[in-house]
Amino acid sequence: MLAPHVGFASGCAITMIAKEALERAGIHGYAHHGAHLFRHSLATDLLRSGASFAEIGPLLRHRSIDSTRIYAKLEIEKLRELSLPWPGGVQ
Repeated sequence: MLAPHVGFASGCAITMIAKEALERAGIHGYAHHGAHLFRHSLATDLLRSGASFAEIGPLLRHRSIDSTRIYAKLEIEKLRELSLPWPGGVQ
């Protein structure tokens, strides 16, 4: 009933709606603001569910896999699985 009958003029409208909703809810201290918070949350959830960067990239409409790889920093445990043991053992 309250949905817009025409599309938003730009992504800025979604960003402002998200920012205002977070402020009204008293949510502070989040790293990403506005509409990017939704994209970031989706990518993080997909990675934690086992999706690959090749699967996530098209959903986020990334043209390059490098754009999607920024989410790798969130998956420290998965990165540790890929790392080689330190030469000479743990120090």
